[in-house]
Amino acid sequence: MDPLVHLPSVPLRQRTQSTEEFNAIPAHVYPCNTARRADGVMSVAGVPLTDIAERYGTPAFILDEDDFRSRCRRLAKAFGGGQRVHYASKAFISKTVCRWVAEEGLALDVASQGELQVALAADFPPERITVHGNNKSRDFLTLAVESGVELIVIDSLQEISLLSDVATSVGCEQDVLVRVTPGVHVDTHEFIATSHEDQKFGFSLASGAAYRAAMACVDAKNLSFRGLHCHVGSQVFDAAGFVLAAERLLKMWAGLLQELPREEGERLNILDLGGGYGIAYMPDQQALDVEHVAANLLEKVAEASYKVGVPRPVVNVEPGRAIAGPSMVTVYRVGTVKDVETSDRTVRRYISVDGGMSDNIRPALYQAEYDVRIANREVEGDLVHCRIVGSHCESGDILVNDLPVPNDVRPGDLLVIAATGAYCYSMSSRYNMMMRPPVVTVKDGESAVMIRRETIEDVLSLET
Repeated sequence: MDPLVHLPSVPLRQRTQSTEEFNAIPAHVYPCNTARRADGVMSVAGVPLTDIAERYGTPAFILDEDDFRSRCRRLAKAFGGGQRVHYASKAFISKTVCRWVAEEGLALDVASQGELQVALAADFPPERITVHGNNKSRDFLTLAVESGVELIVIDSLQEISLLSDVATSVGCEQDVLVRVTPGVHVDTHEFIATSHEDQKFGFSLASGAAYRAAMACVDAKNLSFRGLHCHVGSQVFDAAGFVLAAERLLKMWAGLLQELPREEGERLNILDLGGGYGIAYMPDQQALDVEHVAANLLEKVAEASYKVGVPRPVVNVEPGRAIAGPSMVTVYRVGTVKDVETSDRTVRRYISVDGGMSDNIRPALYQAEYDVRIANREVEGDLVHCRIVGSHCESGDILVNDLPVPNDVRPGDLLVIAATGAYCYSMSSRYNMMMRPPVVTVKDGESAVMIRRETIEDVLSLET
């Protein structure tokens, strides 16, 4: 394969300065126990990725248990207790993950009936579960109430009536929060910004809809209105948005206390500020400093509470990506490598791997960027202009759009993509009947299958 004819400009974030830099491992992007051995092979938690590929095949997700658990503990300490930190299971859920979260003392939030069923199957304490969703069915709400979940986040006026009826049928009182869209615009992709007015979640603060929903919850039979919830977006790096949202919600809080009977007002004590803490996907990014954010946020909530004259609420948060994302990598095997000349005589090298958009849809959905390394050896070639693509019959099946890669990457090499723990397996599909990869846990030099590889027999067994 010849060197490139021309190297077009590449976004600064994806520039690799040298082959040596490409072989180096940016520690803040990969699981904390990642290393490159003297023979050039990458390992996670003491397990060589070559051994993972040989034993379990590729593609495969590799999850560092100690890394995952350490992030749980770090967040719990930062926010003053694990039960104030609700792991957002939509990022990645399994029975094993639920058990880890429970053992580390955290709470859990679920966004579907299926996620709740997984948590209950793992014996996760229901009194530490918060339930989300913009279109909860009667069956979902019934399961939640009967299971004894801690909180249900109200997302529509219809849901207030439906949940009141369910709670009355079950014969219990259900604690609820009202989801508010406070109109805080954060710097993230529009598809994962969730606090602006024109979107499907929650009740508008500016229009008064959130206030009316809260009062409707107070009046509803067998519902106990406990507080407010918001979520400003995902992959957010500026803590100011969380602070502004808290201040706006507390002003609404003060207005509610003026209207509520004393007994009802005393129940109002939970302010859930969601998650969305950004992580480093690329070497030049830095994850949001959770200790700094927590200290700043709790301080600002205390100040704002005093300013508007309300008791300081309990603050809940819902990190998912910040725990699961950096704890996992995906290993692929390189297949076809070919150079493609474009109309302007620019040559781009296409490196195809044996997975793609079925195991990581985020680049296609959000133009997400990822860091790439070769896992089975150190590479030595000159940098060439590359695109990392999957094996699906889809031109948009691109994992990394533009990346200078050493020109000695060849078929059979193992390619690893970092920070794939959040919204990769959980959003995976069987497009082109490519089966979902396994999730393999690693710890202290040992590996184990958490979720086995899906097979064609699994799929065929669904047909009647």
